[in-house]
Amino acid sequence: MNTTMSIKGNVKFPITLDSGVWIFDDRRIDLDTYFDIEEDNSLHADEEYTKNVSKFWDKEIREGAVFPPTIKSEKKYEKEKVLTGTFGIPFDPFLKNAEPAANAQSLVIETTAEEITLPLEKASEIILAFSKKGKPLREDGPVHVLFKDGSNRENPIKHVASFRVE
Repeated sequence: MNTTMSIKGNVKFPITLDSGVWIFDDRRIDLDTYFDIEEDNSLHADEEYTKNVSKFWDKEIREGAVFPPTIKSEKKYEKEKVLTGTFGIPFDPFLKNAEPAANAQSLVIETTAEEITLPLEKASEIILAFSKKGKPLREDGPVHVLFKDGSNRENPIKHVASFRVE
């Protein structure tokens, strides 16, 4: 399976993207929790702070003070998270690096079956999912296109070959 795609068309710098290296990128998003956090805006910030502080003090009283994790334990946790997590990365930084022309109007997502056209402004809302449960998206990848609002979470755009700015 090819893990590379391109951003081409009406851009100053055509770019090749390789989804195989994004697991090491600090911009990666944990998709297991991303949409849940975005949907749960019911608590006010002050209420959330009070709730967290209360939970912390309750734990301190019950269990005593806990020392911060060591660097070794943090690395082990991160490694396990990478091996079992579902991740994506925002598309917007890649598009900005390609520098679309001033007269560019739309983004065409080219898949193996069809072409999907979006207004260029909507491109900033795209997340490229590149792994599921620690595995690359080999069968229907290399990436799935999701929107930040989660509207196509259950039915993402699959089999993406490239992105074309028009």
